[in-house]
Amino acid sequence: MSDQETIPTPIEGTSGGGSPSQQEKQWAMFTHLAAFAGVVVPYVGNVVGPLVMWLIKKDQMPFVDDQGKEAVNFQISMVIYGVAALALCLVLIGFFLLPVVAIIDIVFVIIATIKASEGEAYRYPLTIRLIK
Repeated sequence: MSDQETIPTPIEGTSGGGSPSQQEKQWAMFTHLAAFAGVVVPYVGNVVGPLVMWLIKKDQMPFVDDQGKEAVNFQISMVIYGVAALALCLVLIGFFLLPVVAIIDIVFVIIATIKASEGEAYRYPLTIRLIK
């Protein structure tokens, strides 16, 4: 090992190695907010909204690429958890779990949106990371 410390690489998703541009922050913020499309089209819109936003800008804006993957992975995870909770309604515990999953989804999307607007890469908890 050398005496030199490894310098952490900038957040994936910054243009030029510094902090994300204002435009990147806005696109990343809207990518997280697109999950609320699930209100219009339940169980599909919350995945399709962030997916579309991510696919539009992933090649031009690294920060949006990073946050888009994170948003899509989280929403896919929430759909899986929601379907599991729905199945558990047969044994009554699902009636408690469904609202919990919905609240977790809403709260973490709001937190991610705020972090993205500040230029911070947010990592959702409870996420199955299918898209690397």
